[in-house]
Amino acid sequence: MQPKWRMRGALAAACLFFFSCGYRFSGTGDFPGGIETVAVYVFENRTAETGAETIFTNDFIYELTRSGKVRVVDAAAAGAMIYGDIQSLSVSNITHRNVNVSNQRRVTVVVNLRLVKADGKVVRTMRGIRDYEEYDVAGDKLSTEQNRSEAIRELSQRMAEKMYNRITDDF
Repeated sequence: MQPKWRMRGALAAACLFFFSCGYRFSGTGDFPGGIETVAVYVFENRTAETGAETIFTNDFIYELTRSGKVRVVDAAAAGAMIYGDIQSLSVSNITHRNVNVSNQRRVTVVVNLRLVKADGKVVRTMRGIRDYEEYDVAGDKLSTEQNRSEAIRELSQRMAEKMYNRITDDF
C-alpha cells in the first residue's frame, strides 16, 4: 500500500507544480486584443498545388469555429481579419527501393498568417509555420497521387490546429 500512496503524492505534487507556475496548454488563451469576431480570407496560394488554398482555408475556419473562442463572420461585421498564404509546398523522397525508385515521400508546407484589426492595426504576424506528412509511393501513379492528396489533407488539418494555437498563445 505504501508505493500506491507515494505514486499519488508524486502525481499531486506534479499537478501542483504545473498549475502553480501558470503552466497551461498551448492555444488555450483567448484571441489577442479582445477580438471576438474574425473574417478569414481565402489563403493566397503561392505554390503550384491547385486547390491547396481551399483545403487550408477551410480547415483553418473549421478549427476557429470548433474552438468557440471567436466567431467567424463576414468582413463587414468582423473585429479583425485573418490573411494567410501558403508560402511553399514541396515533395521530397525519403526512402528508396533502389537508386531510381522511392518507397516513401514527404510533403512539406510552409504557411504565413497575419491577424489585422478592423482599424488596420496588425495584431500578430506568424511567419514560417511549417509541418510535414509522409506518404507511400504505390505501384501505380493514381494510387500514389491519392496517397499524396490524403497526406496534404491530413497535414492541413494538423496545421490548422497549429495555426490556431499560435494565434491564441500568450507571449
